[in-house]
Amino acid sequence: MRKKIVAGNWKMNLDKEQAQILASEVVNMAKDELPTDVTLIMCPPSIHLSSVNGLVAPANNVFVGGQNCSDKASGAFTGEISAPMLQSYGIEYVILGHSERREYFKETHQELAAKVDISLENNLKPIFCCGEVLEEREAGKQDEVVKKQLDESLFHLTAEQFANVVIAYEPVWAIGTGKVATSEQAQAMHKAIRKMIAEKYGEEVAQSTSILYGGSCKPGNAKELFACEDVDGGLIGGASLKSRDFIDIAKAY
Repeated sequence: MRKKIVAGNWKMNLDKEQAQILASEVVNMAKDELPTDVTLIMCPPSIHLSSVNGLVAPANNVFVGGQNCSDKASGAFTGEISAPMLQSYGIEYVILGHSERREYFKETHQELAAKVDISLENNLKPIFCCGEVLEEREAGKQDEVVKKQLDESLFHLTAEQFANVVIAYEPVWAIGTGKVATSEQAQAMHKAIRKMIAEKYGEEVAQSTSILYGGSCKPGNAKELFACEDVDGGLIGGASLKSRDFIDIAKAY
């Protein structure tokens, strides 16, 4: 059975006290309200990783992830954070290839492939983001765009390595815009991604890979999205900054 995952990407938000309050609320609510078959992941800014990780409860299926990591293990790269650093703090997941990183920091498919490799080498599970912008969706190129992203950044992995990867499909046109892909659109893309994985690694690997929806998921639409056969959870942005909303999204299962 595929793992059900709800991951919260806090982006560049919250000071130290706010981060600790939010993490504590999420952990306590999860303990009281969530079944243990739903995995929660909080991804705070890197400066908060240590303090937030000290509050999580893996026994209750609550974990911490990084929002990014360098493709280098160490060196003169001012401001970067490496996979070995994340691993040394007991971090288990890392978001890679988020559309904001691709757009604002010009991350390439090749750079992301290197980030995937060094993450896996350091026992981090990548949450690999893929998806199309509005112009590509309107041109009907969404499958082509996502296939290229997977081909050039992930599909060099062995099946054994790929088993540690979580996919997050982001319709970029629905991130922070208030727009949401319909459940039919979400299911169609998740099914297409699973087919791409099956063509590369076989049906067994494809059926065991968790694919998350990452476009303006909220308590009001989570149940409909999560009911889709190939949607295994969500990568949540703004709603993850409110403990009640984040937990209610996870409870949509």
